[in-house]
Amino acid sequence: MLTEQQVLDALSHVQEPELHRDLVSLQMIKDIKICGEAVSFTIVLTTPACPLRSQIEAEVRAAVERLGAKQVNIKFDASVPSDQRISRQINIPVKSTIAIASGKGGVGKTTIAVNLAIALAQSGAQVGLMDADIYGPNIPIMVGINQPPRTLGERILPLEAYGIKLMSMGFLVPPDQAVIWRGPMLHNAIRQFLTDVEWGELDYLVIDLPPGTGDVQISLAQSVPLTGGVVVATPQPVALADVVKGITMFRRLDVPVLGVVENMSYFICPHCNQRTEIFSHGGAEQLAQELGVPFLAAIPLDVAIRVGGDNGQPVTAVAPDSPYALPFKTLAQKVAAAVSVLNTRAGQSQVITPESVLVRQ
Repeated sequence: MLTEQQVLDALSHVQEPELHRDLVSLQMIKDIKICGEAVSFTIVLTTPACPLRSQIEAEVRAAVERLGAKQVNIKFDASVPSDQRISRQINIPVKSTIAIASGKGGVGKTTIAVNLAIALAQSGAQVGLMDADIYGPNIPIMVGINQPPRTLGERILPLEAYGIKLMSMGFLVPPDQAVIWRGPMLHNAIRQFLTDVEWGELDYLVIDLPPGTGDVQISLAQSVPLTGGVVVATPQPVALADVVKGITMFRRLDVPVLGVVENMSYFICPHCNQRTEIFSHGGAEQLAQELGVPFLAAIPLDVAIRVGGDNGQPVTAVAPDSPYALPFKTLAQKVAAAVSVLNTRAGQSQVITPESVLVRQ
């Protein structure tokens, strides 16, 4: 008859593909039960958005069947590892912070941030989306909310849409009113969005930065440790030149670069299905390779994505199985995997550098 120790011994030879350590030493195997020739257990993934879940399941099942088990029942759970620096610096129950940046405006950064946050939430994660673009907040438009948040005592209750918690200056200021603040006021606003909002426990707080490399970026890095940063660009050379600035900014602020996203990468005609590369194509991927950072996704230029953003109905929320939403799902999986690698290795007191975060394509 099989024993629990035999099962553990077999699974100790199965590696987590991203972390390159076996599942047993990572404490990913729980609740082993054996009934005759039937074995059941739970695999606790490091993120519900694990991109290699199927591979892990296949290797685990094969390892246990080699012991002679006739039936292998596998359940999945997830426990996202925390960026321990956050709790040491600031009192918010957030496990990871993901900053979305661009070297210039007009590249669709907020579209990426919104759809990434929704895709992470659809995987089963607890997600918040913070709009750090104080001067030009666009998240309220993209999620279709135009109302102020409620308060509970001195705490601000975030608004919610599509399974994510939201905070934006756009919820607090009338649409026709400009925010004209100097640096210290920006810093205070960023700090309040982090500490005075009742975020609750979050696996990921996605932070939509303003374009460029200015006061908000510095204030944010001073206020909370950033687990990782994503840089968004379009394919044409004038946009790619600013990618270097975005990556340089993150590195100077000691923020690991999770990778680069090429937005508006190509267009597929809805009538003839012919692909047209309006703004060129592949420039961001090539630049990412040259700079030694992962290339995360090529997002198409599509009417459904644009209309969804304008109407407050993001494509990942209203058409999650459409070909327009799938690139965002892939992006979420890669970002979540990279964050898990960073936090797990950091928790093991290993040295982490931006270049050490490799995301499988």
